[in-house]
Amino acid sequence: MKKTIIIFCCLLMIVPTTIYASNDELAKGAKSAIIMEANTGKILFKKNIDEKYAPASMTKMMSLLLVMEQIDEGKINLTDMVTVSEKASSMGGSQIFLEQYEKMSVSDLIKGVCIASANDAVTALAEFSYGSVSKFVEKMNDKAKELGLKNTNFKNVHGLDDANHYSSAYDMALIAKELVKHDKILHYSSVYEDYLRKGTDKQVWLVNTNKLVKYYPGSDGLKTGYTKEAGYCLTATAKKENMRLITVVMGEETSKQRNSDTIELLDYGFNSYEAEVLLSKNAELNNVKISKGTKDKISTSVSEDVVVLHKKGDDKKVSTYELILDNFKLPIKKGDVIGKLKLSVDNEKNRYIDVISNDNVDKANIFSLYLKNISNLISGNINIFKTKI
Repeated sequence: MKKTIIIFCCLLMIVPTTIYASNDELAKGAKSAIIMEANTGKILFKKNIDEKYAPASMTKMMSLLLVMEQIDEGKINLTDMVTVSEKASSMGGSQIFLEQYEKMSVSDLIKGVCIASANDAVTALAEFSYGSVSKFVEKMNDKAKELGLKNTNFKNVHGLDDANHYSSAYDMALIAKELVKHDKILHYSSVYEDYLRKGTDKQVWLVNTNKLVKYYPGSDGLKTGYTKEAGYCLTATAKKENMRLITVVMGEETSKQRNSDTIELLDYGFNSYEAEVLLSKNAELNNVKISKGTKDKISTSVSEDVVVLHKKGDDKKVSTYELILDNFKLPIKKGDVIGKLKLSVDNEKNRYIDVISNDNVDKANIFSLYLKNISNLISGNINIFKTKI
């Protein structure tokens, strides 16, 4: 059974379904480009965003996304030590010079991928996460389908040129949008320089291939790319006040041009638009009544910031929230998705944000249910059994 609760109404800025820039001067050097606001997914500028191109090392965003999901699910840990295989140690291109049988932590390998775009590091992570590179690539393509990517196909984990390995600016932005939900990744991608194996004779100095994290205010990621086929590419993200932007440029002729075009895109987005946070991530919502559980109710919250984007100077309109509960079953773990927050805005397509449980709830045994029933009858609180699990 689904249960819907109207929570409240508020005033907010009216937002068209899609907002496009009319500035033809943006990203002139790129074959394709996009500006996307991270929370809402609104497109602020587009140029050939569905065209298929080689994504080069921007591929590693999908690899990192799978690794971060494995970490969040507790299947691997940042402190786990990875034994480097012969395959990983033999990778060419950008690398951190891993040696066969060397042991390195998951955290340091992620650092090598995010800062140095290391092909050997991402290969080692892929093997550790899913047992083999081929299995990992299969999972990458499964995730692409899950995210609704229409113009993406992965053949490897690193992005070196490979037949039938392609993506689009729009798809890359969607991957980045999903990746930045994992706050930990930005702790790595925002670092400009660092060391691996510091203090040893195999010390490696890492300098971020994304120079914007040092020079552009608010920039904290995300992934560069270059191959002969792809040209120079960059998926960047930056946050100012309440708004996080994601930009992608593909097929640039020089690294200087990709940086210049990216800065223009970010400047345009931040100068033209602003975001209003209606509910902050983890903001507490209504308590949800539970039957047949060890608790009578659970606290709930939104899994991400609930943001409304508007062009500067727009008028305010009325919006509503609705909490729509799923047919969840016990036990419930803290962080489990138990429903959706439906956000309705005039002239805007409805958006749905995951609602999560803030509590752990086990299924009560028969004796506990009997005591609870007696207690509820005595107190007059008999409606608690109307929500079925």
